[in-house]
Amino acid sequence: MAQVIGVGGVFLECADPEATKDWYTRVLGMTPTDYGGFDFLHTGSAEKFPEGARTIFAPFAAGGDYFKPSTLPFMINLMVDDLDAMLARAEAEGVDQVQPAQTLDYGKFGWILDPDGRKIELWQPPS
Repeated sequence: MAQVIGVGGVFLECADPEATKDWYTRVLGMTPTDYGGFDFLHTGSAEKFPEGARTIFAPFAAGGDYFKPSTLPFMINLMVDDLDAMLARAEAEGVDQVQPAQTLDYGKFGWILDPDGRKIELWQPPS
């Protein structure tokens, strides 16, 4: 029987795609590819976080506060190797956290908004 084996991509509608791509490059240090997006090879996350290298796909009930202050009905979670350094980089670029960072059993988390108002959850899995 056929199975879903992973997320093949996340595609974003943007008011200014070039400005959004520049923001992700400057603020989060992501390297754009020749076709205009960003790739994440699973080998890198698996080497750094063998037990944490995974993609979460989870529905949430409508009307909750988890995605706020964004008004969009979704959030993007990006895995990072050093949350504190990533949040410092974002702050240096003038991007504020939208809520205090947290450390839980399953990792460290920080939250920012991208230029289109999407909530970005930065996740550092536990080592």
